[in-house]
Amino acid sequence: MKAVPVQEAVGMVLSHDITQIVPGKFKGPLYKKGHIIQEIDIPGLLDIGKENIYVFDLNEGFIHEDDAAVRIARAAAGKGIGLTPPSEGKVDLIATSTGLLKVDAEVLNKINTIEDVVFATLHTHQVVSGGSPVAGTRIIPLVTREGNILEVERLCRAHFPLIQIKTFTPLSVGIVTTGSEVYHKRIEDRFGPVLRSKFADLDCPVLDQVLVSDDIHMTASAIGRLIEDGAELIAVTGGMSVDPDDRTPAAIRAAGGKVITYGAPTFPGAMFMLAYIGNIPVVGLPGCVMYHRTSIFDLILPRIIAGETVSRTDITALGHGGFCLKCNNCSYPACGFGKAS
Repeated sequence: MKAVPVQEAVGMVLSHDITQIVPGKFKGPLYKKGHIIQEIDIPGLLDIGKENIYVFDLNEGFIHEDDAAVRIARAAAGKGIGLTPPSEGKVDLIATSTGLLKVDAEVLNKINTIEDVVFATLHTHQVVSGGSPVAGTRIIPLVTREGNILEVERLCRAHFPLIQIKTFTPLSVGIVTTGSEVYHKRIEDRFGPVLRSKFADLDCPVLDQVLVSDDIHMTASAIGRLIEDGAELIAVTGGMSVDPDDRTPAAIRAAGGKVITYGAPTFPGAMFMLAYIGNIPVVGLPGCVMYHRTSIFDLILPRIIAGETVSRTDITALGHGGFCLKCNNCSYPACGFGKAS
């Protein structure tokens, strides 16, 4: 910051508010801090006695807050992300389509260690709608050294994109509902309607739902038939506990499933299974999916529909944040469930 004659301040950034006083009529800022001095401003400044003003000189390796925010946001934004114009030094990043929000949290942490820079996002791996804000960025002072912004841009180039929206690719779903009590119609199936609703929310058509008894061969055969009929995702419900007559995990293995995990560090959802038969995901769903509004299923399903191959590491990472409070009025995803990052 330095004092310069107003005639020499064109293109420089005002470092403080300049107040104008008109007795009995007006008292307030003629120009606000951060204003970039223009040629047209000079007469007005001289009229209120400002022959010298304190400014930041952008020609000395500094960058204005608006320009800095735009450059940071542009460097970070990937597919499905739009930017707002800068407002009071801040740029928001907006989802341009519905999909799965992906944020590289490790790189985000590095960016926020750079002097003067702040960048905040929603948690990664949640479903967002087109038009919704997902992040915001700015610098703290009115100006910063351009080197700080160059460092942000370097990090973003090396790890592009920092933030993106992965669009959903709807999958045809086959549902296998296990349980002798449902198979023999002693009780009504309550799992199917819940799953159909959740799949419909992600535009995934249900190809068929097959009811089977607690029989490994019958369940494995039903999985195989659904795949032959064109199912791209299999959901097997019930029979996921360690009771002797709960045989769903064995049936998924018998159908050729390569098990990624049996068990997840989430409550509800601890008895969840994820396997793949070739490239077809198979999820074994415990009973909690039926009667809890939000569970492990809601954390994993969007990632599968977005085309991700979910690993065991992805599942184990859910432990930090995997404890649902089962609130009377569920606000998911605007809560901490499943959000470790």
